[in-house]
Amino acid sequence: MELVLVHPEIPHNTGCAARLAAALGVPLHLVEPLGFKLEDRYLKRAGLDYWPMVDLHVHPNWKAAAKALEAGSERSLQDRIRLFSARGGTSLFESSFKGDDLLVFGSESGGLPAELLASYPNNRIYIPINQGVRSLNLANVVCLGAYTAMVAADQPLPDNAGGYVRDDRADLGLQPDDVVKKADTP
Repeated sequence: MELVLVHPEIPHNTGCAARLAAALGVPLHLVEPLGFKLEDRYLKRAGLDYWPMVDLHVHPNWKAAAKALEAGSERSLQDRIRLFSARGGTSLFESSFKGDDLLVFGSESGGLPAELLASYPNNRIYIPINQGVRSLNLANVVCLGAYTAMVAADQPLPDNAGGYVRDDRADLGLQPDDVVKKADTP
């Protein structure tokens, strides 16, 4: 599983997604433009001292992200991509997942770009909410989506029985801008 945030705008939500990625041991991809800089103090704070544990990738655009995400899997991008949208599709709880799926989430204010949704019309997933509520918080959706998808795909979850042992890398003081792997423009 890999998490992909397309044009995230709020640093706190992205920091929470990064912390989740560290907790689950899954890569996190950010697709520019971002609504913040990687040096943003709110981004750093939300990720706490877990940044050295985050496999963080930043892509200049969707085309570059798609190229990078397609590499390394026997399944096509079309088969792997799961677009989380508040605007229709299949319920998260009725969806099937595989271990190499890409969970893709849009920006807080606009969701996923229309052209991306149009490119994969059968790959939309939504989380059921009351009709009077426009959407859920991005960090909450990423967390719920990631855990649900991993369980549905029979992927192993971390086995820590609720314990905590500080990772030695936490003492390195690394931040998002120290650990990011920047992708080239295709």
